[in-house]
Amino acid sequence: MATTSSHFSATSHWYSNESSVSRLIDFGSKWRKQQLFSKNSRRLVKRRLVSVSIKNVSSEPKQKLKDDLLIQEEEEVPRILNPSTPNTSSIASSIKYHAEFTPLFSLERFELPKAYFATAQSVRDALIINWNSTYECYERLNAKQAYYLSMEFLQGRALLNAIGNLELNGAYAEALSKLGHSLENVACQEPDAALGNGGLGRLASCFLDSLATLNYPAWGYGLRYKYGLFKQKITKDGQEEVAEDWLEMGNPWEILRNDVSYPVKFFGKVVSGSDGKRHWIGGEDIKAVAYDVPIPGYKTKTTINLRLWSTKAPSEDLDLYAFNVGDHTKAYEALLNAEKICYVLYPGDDSLEGKILRLKQQYTLCSASLQDIISCFERRSGSDIKWEKFPEKVAVQMNDTHPTLCIPELMRVLIDLKGLSWKEAWNITQRTVAYTNHTVLPEALEKWSVELMQKLLPRHVEIIELIDEELIRTIVSEYGNEDSDLLEKKLKEMRILENVDLPSAFAELIVKPKLETKTVYNSEEETKTAYDLEEEMELSEEIENSEEETKLVYKSEEETTTAYDLEEEMELVDEKDESNSKVTQKKEKIMAEPPPLPPKMVRMANLCVVGGHAVNGVAKIHSEIVKDEVFNAFFKLWPDKFQNKTNGVTPRRWIRFCNPGLSKIITDWTGMDDWVLNTEKLAELRKFSDNEDLQVQWKAAKRSNKMKVISFLKEKTGYSVSPDAMFDIQVKRIHEYKRQLLNILGIVYRYKKMKEMSAAERKTKYAPRVCIFGGKAFATYVQAKRIVKFITDVGATVNHDPEIGDLLKVVFVPDYNVSVAELLIPASELSQHISTAGMEASGTSNMKFAMNGCVLIGTLDGANVEIREEVGVDNFFLFGAKAHEIAGLRKERADGKFVPDPIFEEVKDFVRSGVFGPYSYDELMASLEGNEGFGRADYFLVGKDFTSYIECQEEVDKAYQDQKRWTKMSIMNTAGSYKFSSDRTIREYAREIWNIEPVELP
Repeated sequence: MATTSSHFSATSHWYSNESSVSRLIDFGSKWRKQQLFSKNSRRLVKRRLVSVSIKNVSSEPKQKLKDDLLIQEEEEVPRILNPSTPNTSSIASSIKYHAEFTPLFSLERFELPKAYFATAQSVRDALIINWNSTYECYERLNAKQAYYLSMEFLQGRALLNAIGNLELNGAYAEALSKLGHSLENVACQEPDAALGNGGLGRLASCFLDSLATLNYPAWGYGLRYKYGLFKQKITKDGQEEVAEDWLEMGNPWEILRNDVSYPVKFFGKVVSGSDGKRHWIGGEDIKAVAYDVPIPGYKTKTTINLRLWSTKAPSEDLDLYAFNVGDHTKAYEALLNAEKICYVLYPGDDSLEGKILRLKQQYTLCSASLQDIISCFERRSGSDIKWEKFPEKVAVQMNDTHPTLCIPELMRVLIDLKGLSWKEAWNITQRTVAYTNHTVLPEALEKWSVELMQKLLPRHVEIIELIDEELIRTIVSEYGNEDSDLLEKKLKEMRILENVDLPSAFAELIVKPKLETKTVYNSEEETKTAYDLEEEMELSEEIENSEEETKLVYKSEEETTTAYDLEEEMELVDEKDESNSKVTQKKEKIMAEPPPLPPKMVRMANLCVVGGHAVNGVAKIHSEIVKDEVFNAFFKLWPDKFQNKTNGVTPRRWIRFCNPGLSKIITDWTGMDDWVLNTEKLAELRKFSDNEDLQVQWKAAKRSNKMKVISFLKEKTGYSVSPDAMFDIQVKRIHEYKRQLLNILGIVYRYKKMKEMSAAERKTKYAPRVCIFGGKAFATYVQAKRIVKFITDVGATVNHDPEIGDLLKVVFVPDYNVSVAELLIPASELSQHISTAGMEASGTSNMKFAMNGCVLIGTLDGANVEIREEVGVDNFFLFGAKAHEIAGLRKERADGKFVPDPIFEEVKDFVRSGVFGPYSYDELMASLEGNEGFGRADYFLVGKDFTSYIECQEEVDKAYQDQKRWTKMSIMNTAGSYKFSSDRTIREYAREIWNIEPVELP
């Protein structure tokens, strides 16, 4: 049985003058925190301790603290910081308390790592008070709550964000200064939480920030990855992956909830019980344990929760006998199988074991989270549980298809464990669950093998089959069976189960056409007879060989063939019938094997659409593609299900905290700092965009941010760059459709042309640039890793070319993450968002760059379309083919009609010349050539858009050379970014999908 907690519990140490032994205080169980943490009760009287001098051994000058870590006799010390009455003295005392009494480091020193942990624990104390108040309020009011399920939460560092949301920056900076450290240096000790990789996870984290800030009752659910995706190192061979170590020193923000754990089952079998119900028994049982992370809102008491699941097996699963006889691997096998589920984000799935592990991850997230949600619903309902009210209290949002198993899992729990009928459970599930689509790439729309899922989750496959049958019934009801071609087309497109026979109840719906005989040549020596279905006819052939077997083989979803497997030589005689003009065939020796059956798959995206009440895209153009192409058949059937929710980013982390210089300027010129909560106020900057005083301040803030990046790049890469150069940045996951290859080939062309010019000509034509790249290539994505290697090789050549000097630098930043983004984005002047049109769902980094006064160059793809509309067409550099043209351009290529521009051929030849080192880039260049074939034919249209891209970059150079014009463009980008706050996005979700209301704490 699961053990759950009906409230939050904070545990800490209390020392009195009677005893130096700590006692545990539960200030959540009876909601007595107001009494426990009142001014009079938060006192700590302690007998004199041995004085311990804290020394600073950081990079700052070594010094003795002004105050020894000595709690004098009768000194009053706040054990837990009260967020409502903070001051520098109480904060310093709280930090000192944690340094001594919540130790993770040796007592003798107060170095930066220890200072970070003590500071974080001090902040966490304040968050817990608000956190408990928030939870108690939700419990009491029993308001409808949203639950956001995501495989990724790319949180970034928490310390400065939490202090900023609590409005305690100044107080903490002063307190730490008194203790011998700077807040900035202390904050830099925090590793980024390795819980995500790209935009999907960063969006989820922005949403949590907005949910808390806007006082919406909501929780996030994810997995606690021990090693994250990987830590990226850049070597002479390109990208190298090593395990993340973010948890090795501990995580001061998380609270382990040993009393909140749930069983999760894999494998086993399903049997029918005497009660008529289906029972999932046997198999492998593990336990999911909760780790909670507080998420504070900005200028509000509301502090919501991110609950992360870690997996383990009970200790009795350790086989002590095997261990003691020396078979240690076998002894630890069950424990390892459980623990490794949460080792790595997106484990490689090329192997069967990798696929099983990924599916285990997804089911663990869904099962544990739903059990927790249901437990909360039952607890808040008390003795009067009405399951039909479940959707009125619970909204579950699936962030992409990873949490799709929520749908069959909720059905399983409601039917098998709670005793509801199929109709009742299906109604509840559809009203509860909603789905956000993040991709139009067919290969990214998840499919799972039916065979694998039957093995791992047998009961869920039964439920999915019934949902598929329900869908078939709906399709037949909508389209009838008079037009069998239309019905077959709709079933092929919409069914959840792919390449699976129709259920017996619908087997006769599709009228089978006649068979026509044709001879298929397999080689020069052997032939086989096959039948293509074109018209219905009767086949009357007598086969005399008694050992012959006839098998039905599916070549595709639209045609079938009958083939003959023969163990011995046989004769096939077709007797001519005069009435239908049959002819006698030659005796043939049939040797060919029948083609393999196509795999039976579960289409997870289709299940999401069917099983939920809302489907949303994440940008206007993306949502239109979702309706017109990706799920067009579903859109025609259920148009009201489909919505758009253009993404957004939190202005707290992405302007207010990461760019304080610019934030102050915005506040000064708009008159108030309420733009942080009401980003519409940013639009007021438009009327000052030509003001010389504003432009001078604006440029100074940008230069200050650039100087920070210069120091960072020198430290991380060894390269020195000029602050007078344009900072041109493309940072995102390395993928062919994001076209880092287009960017670096453009740089190669630029470098080649520079080399052909005199020094004077170069300076006239080109603005100096520092081209910065960052992002991880998935470990098994060979082409992406080639691109990383290519970028670093180009950089190594260009950066050491004395003729070019500071006119062009190319830098790849290793291990790009949120903290690096918070440094690079405020310093950016040009940012590249150049994906093949129609392939990027939205993007969110484009929003962050625009917010920070960066001018964008890009295609009309994802949120670029809306950003360009808001900032103004004159303040966005546009190039490339449009989304509606892409299919035609690919067909043109396949037909052999594409003629590449000579400058594109020129740059490829230059790469092949070996100027960038001995590594062969033939395969990388070959991917851009040919008319068809896997990994060829320039599927992402780099060559098609190359000329347009180069011409657009020439316009960028001209604009940058006019600094007054460029600064105005920068200001207009910040002014036009107001729409792209995640606060706006969350209000739309809350109103139009989740139907939840804000709950403000008293």
